[in-house]
Amino acid sequence: LIAAAIEVHRDKGPDRLESIYEWRLAAIFANCVVPQKLVTISHKGFTREEPLRFDLLVEDCVLIEAKCVQRISRFIKHTFELQETAQHSIGLLINFHRLKLTTGISRLIRPDANL
Repeated sequence: LIAAAIEVHRDKGPDRLESIYEWRLAAIFANCVVPQKLVTISHKGFTREEPLRFDLLVEDCVLIEAKCVQRISRFIKHTFELQETAQHSIGLLINFHRLKLTTGISRLIRPDANL
């Protein structure tokens, strides 16, 4: 996954629209990517299914959020919340704004993960 992100970054460079990076990654993993997942939300006895949107979910295992921002820190909590709601332990938060992409990759593993 990281190698694919680096390939996309090398091809397009930094500071493009996030959707361009998302689309390129989705094209690489065409047969094993979904952009949303139905989750069940419960509150005070009421339950409903709601589509949870995220950038990419690869092989129903790794949730990826692609960003192109100067400060990525505010998206860490958001990505953890997506992971928790989707019930996925592993996440990648990728900031395509960086000149060297490897400095913009955050591997996020939920504290309660059973790996």
